[in-house]
Amino acid sequence: MNIAIVGSGYVGLVTGACFADVGHHVICVDNDQRKIAALQNGRIPIYEPGLQEVVQRNVSSNRLRFTQDIKDSVANSQIIFIAVPTPPRADGSVDLTYIEQVAREVSEVLTEYRVIVDKSTVPVKTGEKVADTIRRYNKIGADFDVVSNPEFLREGSAVADLMNPDRIIIGSNSDRAIALMKKVYEPFMAPVLVTGINSAELIKHAANSFLALKISYINAISAICDASGADVEKVADGIGMDRRIGRQFLNAGIGYGGSCFPKDVAAFIHISEQLGVPFTLLKEVQRINAGQKERFLKLIRDTLWVLREKKIAVWGLTFKPNTDDVRSSVAIELVDAMLREGAHVSVYDPKGMEKARELKAIADAKFAASALEAVDGAEALVIATEWNEFANVDFAAVKQRMTTPIVFDGRNLLNPETMGELGFHYHSIGRASVIPR
Repeated sequence: MNIAIVGSGYVGLVTGACFADVGHHVICVDNDQRKIAALQNGRIPIYEPGLQEVVQRNVSSNRLRFTQDIKDSVANSQIIFIAVPTPPRADGSVDLTYIEQVAREVSEVLTEYRVIVDKSTVPVKTGEKVADTIRRYNKIGADFDVVSNPEFLREGSAVADLMNPDRIIIGSNSDRAIALMKKVYEPFMAPVLVTGINSAELIKHAANSFLALKISYINAISAICDASGADVEKVADGIGMDRRIGRQFLNAGIGYGGSCFPKDVAAFIHISEQLGVPFTLLKEVQRINAGQKERFLKLIRDTLWVLREKKIAVWGLTFKPNTDDVRSSVAIELVDAMLREGAHVSVYDPKGMEKARELKAIADAKFAASALEAVDGAEALVIATEWNEFANVDFAAVKQRMTTPIVFDGRNLLNPETMGELGFHYHSIGRASVIPR
């Protein structure tokens, strides 16, 4: 099929590349001239495992191309996916400026039947607004259908998630549009759920909010484990063995971050309030998440006593491993907080250094060239992102380089007993601290 995807960020680029990889002909459209020029020259603006290879393979096969020309893209595509940013506002609502802009641009060049698909994460009833906008600005009354097709991609495994999805949601009341969408997804072996547009739009916010709830739940349990001497990892294992619950997302740590969970939870709270059915449970999810970072900072303060003039190494800046995304990263917030208290912070991340350097909040940090360089002379090490690289570091060498061997593991990445045997003062989340004699 011939497909256009408007927006070439994480969602749009991965979706376009994977659609091309299963045989569709895809045009990725973006109004960012530098981004399009980079993509046309083979440079991928984001780090996502496997993405570069997929893009290069399909550009070479002439199934994937990049342009700024939305008129040509609409004219030569049966289906137009909208995959532009939907940033949060201060009150938790979603800024739909880019969605409205694309809907209007499409409407002005639409001359015959097309399916317009909301791929971006949007509040319920957005599809209705998109349809209203296209009808308002399309002067010739061209026929079209609007579909909601939420994405469920996890940064760090987005290519694998799209190629092997748990489910495909198609929100539409049009048999014609549903048939075309099923044809798009025919190469993907996954169950398809057809719903109305409003139900499809709610599914994404409801799913992400539930996952955030699981994270906050186990983080609340970790505080109880700290107070009672229990081990949160064993408790999570025992809970997760129940097939009705599952072990995924029951990982205690310093809280969730990134461009999805904080935004989607806040948006769902705002949506529910606007509909007159406040979702107060999600406010507690937010409170626990914010409190987890503060609990971890308190642990660091209580152990080191005074942070001013202390040299602290931080491993990890991205909000999760296998991505270069530092947006709404708890790791960045931790570095910022320690810098504000006068600490000298040395940071390292396998993929996030370039984007982190652009952040004013941590401009005063020292950016190290390696994990070992970061700990030179450090009085404490903070593990803020659970990169596999950090689990495989030579900790005997780490201890030799540090002034005092104190580790704060915010992601429970390491084994407490092993760290104790190596002579580290080791602190983690919801597990007993190890203090060598």
